[in-house]
Parts: sequence; C-alpha cells; structure tokens
Amino acid sequence: MSTTNLNIRTDKDIKDQAETIYNELGINMTTAINMFLRATIRECGIPFELKLEVPNDITSAAIAEGRKMINDPSAPRYTSLEALKEALEI
Repeated sequence: MSTTNLNIRTDKDIKDQAETIYNELGINMTTAINMFLRATIRECGIPFELKLEVPNDITSAAIAEGRKMINDPSAPRYTSLEALKEALEI
C-alpha cells in the first residue's frame, strides 16, 4: 500500500476539539480521517445522514397555527402557565 499526503484547511478550534475526542478514544487525527475515508468507500457516500432540519407535518401545522394566533388580536392570551392549564382544563 502506497501512501499520500492529504492537506486540508479547518478551523483551529474544531481541530483541537476533535483531537481531544480522538485522544480519549485512543486514536490520532490520521487514524480518524482514514476511518472516515474507508467508511465513505464502504457506504459509497458520506457515512452519516445529511439532512436539513425540516419540521414534520404536525410541527409545521403547529407553527402555522401559532403564527396565525400571534397576528389575531381576538386569539386568547395567557399571562401564566397556570392560566393556560386552566383554559385547557388540565
């Protein structure tokens, strides 16, 4: 197996934090990067899920309802958690 150098730029604080974690795991940065690259090859892609934080339908509906209520002067208002619980009969 021949080796090659890989030069990357990253934020110093990020590098230091990662090195601290890798040291606690008993590995160094080179080993961690090689693990990532091997996992990338094995998975044929990034070895972890990349996704946007998109709310589900229920959460989206709740956000929309809350925004509507904020702009509706006739919507009920509560000055305390106790008043809200009382209105909800909890």
